[in-house]
Amino acid sequence: MVYLFLAEGFEEIEALTPVDVLRRAGIPIKTVAIGPEKTVLGSRKVPVVADILFGEVEPDGVDMIILPGGQPGADHLYESEELRRIVRFSFEKNRILAAICAAPLVLGRLGLLEGKKATCYPGYEDNLKGAEVFPEKAVVCDGKIVTARGPGAASEFAFKLVELLADKEKADSIRRAMLF
Repeated sequence: MVYLFLAEGFEEIEALTPVDVLRRAGIPIKTVAIGPEKTVLGSRKVPVVADILFGEVEPDGVDMIILPGGQPGADHLYESEELRRIVRFSFEKNRILAAICAAPLVLGRLGLLEGKKATCYPGYEDNLKGAEVFPEKAVVCDGKIVTARGPGAASEFAFKLVELLADKEKADSIRRAMLF
């Protein structure tokens, strides 16, 4: 199962684009509210109703974790001890970790980008502890870690996730159907 985590102040495009694209590809994905309620307010004040609450996540069933950026959403993700725990657990189990915009700060602050290639929203590079940062790249994939720059990279980010979970042919098929 793919889990995309929503914290108050998330960037709507970065959260909903991967959900939409993965569902078009037939890949099971659930949105997860970090807080006590399923309705989570994005950075542009768009309320989104998550599929489940954090307590319903099955750590052993994680295939991929997606962390959307936006502020203060990315900071709220990092502040969640439960989220940090499941991210570390998933990293140790060699699951795919994907983060966009400011959210790679979660991976960087946890030391999970050490020796990896990564990108992020301009100005957050110092949070990518130990990473080789590619600020000009929209999406960077290094093994089981995928990072992306920001809202403008949301579609490319989502297509890369489909490629990793299914294959390039499926990603290209969805890309064409969406007229990208």
